[in-house]
Amino acid sequence: MKVLVLFSGGVDSTTALALAIQEHGKDNVVALSISYGQKHTKEIEVANKIAQFYQVEHLYLDLAKIFTYSNCSLLQHSDNEIPHESYNEQLNKTDGNPVSTYVPFRNGLFLSSAASIALSKGCNIIYYGAHSDDAAGSAYPDCSKVFNNAMNQAIYEGSGHQLEIKAPFVEMTKADIVKIGLSLGVPYQLTWSCYEGNDTPCGTCGTCIDRQNAFLKNGIKDPLLGE
Repeated sequence: MKVLVLFSGGVDSTTALALAIQEHGKDNVVALSISYGQKHTKEIEVANKIAQFYQVEHLYLDLAKIFTYSNCSLLQHSDNEIPHESYNEQLNKTDGNPVSTYVPFRNGLFLSSAASIALSKGCNIIYYGAHSDDAAGSAYPDCSKVFNNAMNQAIYEGSGHQLEIKAPFVEMTKADIVKIGLSLGVPYQLTWSCYEGNDTPCGTCGTCIDRQNAFLKNGIKDPLLGE
């Protein structure tokens, strides 16, 4: 069984990568990192380091042009500022719509692209790190269980029943993911989650806040924040 892991270099995808390696062995795992025109290259840089740490094949795909028409605040060409508040605070202002850092149908595009590459590489499963915290309140609707099930069915049918999606954390919280990762010895000190591309995390964007809380719920401090 060969596996392709959608791999951003963040907490969730790195834990998914570690889990895939544990379950299938590193020689049967391929990591795929996708650029979408984000404001910094930090994610790709740390993804390279983590792939080297695990000694897995690491592929790279650039989908930036697809998002040319979006003004999502995460994108390099956007003039919107990245919000520095929790997702709950942001959702209180969206009237039920996704948050401003939602990149239009990103996971749909990523999974479709990954499916084509996975089939070409002889893979049978795509792992990705979607979880319930990101789906909550429809902040990121393409992280929900409903979305995952629909994409899995489409990819399974569209691949002639050769390929399926595995989202092991889709019903879990980020704290649950960190707990699993700690048991697997995931090198969280190498990962990056912050939407800003500085030398150290900003600590105040939505993903930084979620990350810090996930580590604190496991009784430890985020390793990127130092002592």
